[in-house]
Amino acid sequence: MTDRADRQTLREAILKRKRETYEPVVPDMQLGFIHHNVDCIGCRACEIACKDKNGLPEGPRFRRVQYIEGGTYPEVFAYKVNMSCNHCAEPACLPTCPTGAIFKRADNGVVDIDSTLCIGCRRCEAACPYGAPQFNWELNIVQKCNMCIDELEAGRKPYCVMACMMRVLDIGPIDQLRDGSLETKARGPHDEVVRQVRNMADPALTDPSIVFVPHSNGRVRDE
Repeated sequence: MTDRADRQTLREAILKRKRETYEPVVPDMQLGFIHHNVDCIGCRACEIACKDKNGLPEGPRFRRVQYIEGGTYPEVFAYKVNMSCNHCAEPACLPTCPTGAIFKRADNGVVDIDSTLCIGCRRCEAACPYGAPQFNWELNIVQKCNMCIDELEAGRKPYCVMACMMRVLDIGPIDQLRDGSLETKARGPHDEVVRQVRNMADPALTDPSIVFVPHSNGRVRDE
C-alpha cells in the first residue's frame, strides 16, 4: 500500500507534468455542481433527461447516480452520489487529447469537446479520475457532459438540474457553492458542503468543480 510520503511524491509529479504540458485556463467565472447526497431519492430522472437531451445510445451515461449502501443490521445506511463531468479547474482529460478537441471555456469554465476533432482514441477516458468521458460506439467518438452549454447560453439550467424532482441537484458559481453564499434548494440553511465523498478520487488531482451535502457515512475524514 502506498504510504503518505509516496502519495505526496506522486501528487507533485502529476502537478509537474500538468504544468509542463499546458497552461490551465482561468475562466472569468467557474460554474460547478452541487448535489445533496441525503435527500436524493435515486429516481434517475437526471440520467434519463441527460440521455434524452444528448441522444445517447445504450451504454454511455454522462450523468450517473450511484447507490451506496452499507452497515450491518440494525446499523445500516444508504445514500446516493450523483456525478457527471466535474468541469475541473485543471482537467486531466484536456492535455491528453492529441487533436485539441477538448477545451475549457474562458467565460464559465465548462470543459467541452469539439466532436469534429475527436478521433476516438479514448486517451481522455483513461485519464479522467471521475469516469466522465464516455465512448459512443455508434459514432466512434468520446462524448461527455458539457453542462448543456446551449441551455446556459439561453439563460436556462442543464436538463439534469431541471429534471430533478427533489431539487437536490443544482449549478452555480463554484466559489459561491463552496462558501454557501448562493441561494439554492439543493442545500439547507444549516447544511455543510464538502469537496469529496468516500470512494471518490482525490480532488487535489484536478480541482473538480463540484460540492456535496454528504451523508455522515460518506464523509472523508483525515487519518
